[in-house]
Amino acid sequence: MQAEIVFTGTELLLGEVVNTHAQFLGRELAALGIEVTLHTAVGDNREALKAILQDSLARTDLLIVTGGLGPTEDDLTSETVAALLGLEMVQDDNTLHKLNQIFAHRGLPLPASIKKQVFVPRGAMVLPNSAGTAPGLMIRSGGKIIILLPGPPRELKVVFENHVKSYLNKLAASGVAMHSIVLKVTGLSESQVQDRLQEMHVPGNPTISYVAIPGEVHVRVTARAGSQSRRMAEETALRIAAELSDYVFGQDDELLNETVSSLLLERGLTISAAESCTGGQVMKLLTDVPGSSRYFLGGIVSYSNELKTDLLGVPGEVIASYGAVSEQTARAMAEGICRVTGSSFGLGVTGIAGPEGETPGKPVGLVYIALAAGDKVFCKRRIFPGLRTGVRAGATNTALNMVRQFLLGLHQG
Repeated sequence: MQAEIVFTGTELLLGEVVNTHAQFLGRELAALGIEVTLHTAVGDNREALKAILQDSLARTDLLIVTGGLGPTEDDLTSETVAALLGLEMVQDDNTLHKLNQIFAHRGLPLPASIKKQVFVPRGAMVLPNSAGTAPGLMIRSGGKIIILLPGPPRELKVVFENHVKSYLNKLAASGVAMHSIVLKVTGLSESQVQDRLQEMHVPGNPTISYVAIPGEVHVRVTARAGSQSRRMAEETALRIAAELSDYVFGQDDELLNETVSSLLLERGLTISAAESCTGGQVMKLLTDVPGSSRYFLGGIVSYSNELKTDLLGVPGEVIASYGAVSEQTARAMAEGICRVTGSSFGLGVTGIAGPEGETPGKPVGLVYIALAAGDKVFCKRRIFPGLRTGVRAGATNTALNMVRQFLLGLHQG
């Protein structure tokens, strides 16, 4: 099943308000197997809104509209939908009763402007709003389903969760189900990921799409195949994970730092970090998780060679012979922070985040990440794509992923 969403409100067009509805509804509908094919934002203009709604209903059987259900003059949604469908606006007694109760509890008479919200298109199903005064509405007309949701984010979520979600779940089950899985990749550019996956010859269903953010590429696998959609998506995702094995660090809403923290706590292990080019980002993510003091002992941000030598015990001859950005230095940093803190694991990160600092044989984006675990030290050499932010984020993800892989018994290289 496919759907379109129309977001109303001049404030959206002016950039005064962030459209969080798009993210919330997109995720919820995708989880229900409903594919959103188009987002449209329109201001508080009756004729413009009417034209947008008319075009959308010509293309889709499920239309969701947010905002414009309140008491002010620029709240035009329900009236515009009624006019477009040729429906009369009628009073809903249940809504009127609820509003009278709300204002009586406040010791106030019901304002005349608020009464606008008790009028709904004839035949509409009223969706009570326990978080506000404007109810949601659902209208079935000519084989089309139109769902109107209030604009305030908290009210929209309450109406959707309490009344819309279960209905759409049943509706989607009767159509072509869709299932998506997102694999999170670090250490490769979007084009590099795409080139590697093209060799897999994935058929048109499931489809593969890509989203690049600093330090990560998200690979979305979407299957449309009724009851088989989940199985098809999972099978393709497993193939992709095998192809990109060393670069995949998470799936769907999984957060890498939370995964690492859970693994460390389960095993009663501790960790510390010595960072150069990442400037403490590894430590930040490790300590973003509540209870991190039980597994994170401390760390050192050592940009200068002197601090690497004096605080971490990196031999001066190592830096002199191989340079601060080298596998040898990263290994010595990881071992050094273990000695300083007494932790089970130590991470050492050194590299060139850019935009300056490139030398012959050592380009911008080059990072060495080492993990010391007892008498073993593993090190990865990566050249991360993108600008400084992306290089640092990619190095941080890779460092934490090395810990995850080691704790899960996966290959280190």
